[in-house]
Amino acid sequence: MRAKKKHWYDYLWIWSILFFALGFFNIMFAWLGMLDFLIPLIIAIFGGNKWFCNHLCGRGQLFALLGNKLSRKKPTPNWLASRTFRYIFLTFFMLMFINIIFQTYLVASGGSGLRESIKLLWTIRVPWGWTYSPGIFPDWAAQFAFGFYGLMLTSAIIGLVVMALYKPRSWCAFCPMGTMTQSICKLRNRKHK
Repeated sequence: MRAKKKHWYDYLWIWSILFFALGFFNIMFAWLGMLDFLIPLIIAIFGGNKWFCNHLCGRGQLFALLGNKLSRKKPTPNWLASRTFRYIFLTFFMLMFINIIFQTYLVASGGSGLRESIKLLWTIRVPWGWTYSPGIFPDWAAQFAFGFYGLMLTSAIIGLVVMALYKPRSWCAFCPMGTMTQSICKLRNRKHK
């Protein structure tokens, strides 16, 4: 059987590892994660498809790669892929993102001080102060980076857990970005019809 031709984007799993490694040593690299937030939306809005999810998502690629060895390869439960769960999960994630923006606003307006910590699973506060040197960037930019890195790390942990329990890319069944881009594609394609 002929091997599938590799493209440059087949190696974007390296991006996922690099993102977390860079953010571990300097939290300001968390801003690079906005690429994973904006590019799928741009492709969905202007392309009307989920090309990002199918080809460019480094996280999905990483889960597929790790899942070859670490996954139980059990079917993803139907409730995880159900429309109801996906939209509840998307809403929850968006509320967490809005909270990050609100905390950033508080720091920018002087209503709150910079919190040099990461929240894992939205509740466990982990000190992360070694990753930021005050004075180089405004505190509000650092506050956003701490919050966004925590959100990205939390979603990666959830993805790794479901990868180990079920199929390698089970995260993709309820990924908030996938749900959002799918909704955009449906709306866009409905308008064109």
